[in-house]
Amino acid sequence: MRRTIYFISDGTGITAETIGHSVLTQFDGIEFDTFRIPFVDEETKAQAAAIRIKTCHAQTGQRPIVINTVVDPALTEILAGSGALMVDVFAPFIGPLEQELGTPRSRHVNKAHGLVNFAEYEARINATNYALSHDDGVSTNYADAEMILVGVSRSGKTPTCLYMALHYGVKAANYPLTDEDLEKMELPARLRPYRNRLYGLTIDAQRLAQVRENRRPNSRYATLEQCRWELAQADKLFRRENIPVQNTTHTSIEEIASKILSALGIEKHMF
Repeated sequence: MRRTIYFISDGTGITAETIGHSVLTQFDGIEFDTFRIPFVDEETKAQAAAIRIKTCHAQTGQRPIVINTVVDPALTEILAGSGALMVDVFAPFIGPLEQELGTPRSRHVNKAHGLVNFAEYEARINATNYALSHDDGVSTNYADAEMILVGVSRSGKTPTCLYMALHYGVKAANYPLTDEDLEKMELPARLRPYRNRLYGLTIDAQRLAQVRENRRPNSRYATLEQCRWELAQADKLFRRENIPVQNTTHTSIEEIASKILSALGIEKHMF
């Protein structure tokens, strides 16, 4: 079975898409064709979206589903005229909150992802710059690092650091374990002063070999034998140094980040 999903918003559509994808993962055996329609903030755009949805219904014979975060009820009504199943993300929360807080919601477009706190925004930019300048051991001045991810090459360190910088404003550095580090079987001297900020990442050898093969085809670096050796040595080092470690093979970057923050006791809210 295939169904078409539209994430429609008067802003970026990030909220609708994020929540929508989380909900859709609960349904097995159905293939979803998903489309995001952002910035539906005026009547003509809502009408264009409604026509697109109607056309899809006619072509597929299946009623589309709309995950909606449009604030203006008049625009939502136009969208509902498409005949789609309307799922309003905010509806279950607004009424109870208005009653509890004793005030109606403000109907401001794109407040969820608007630039409303310049200090938080600057923190994210600074953290992102930090992650980039301290990627793969480029800079090893870790005095300001809130965490340092350690692991073999291509185990997921860089994307995890950037994700935490962009979404949590965390200054995250990463250090790639080299063959020399793994042969010595001791924590590199530059990392020792920051032992309590270290967190290890590992990955299944087969998957690592595939990732490396795409990066450097037909190289020793990408062989399964080399990957197995590096991962085994890294695992021994992590256990010897009592460094917490997480396997990234079948884990989403969101879950990886959440587990790392929890393990290191870093309490920051998601932007």
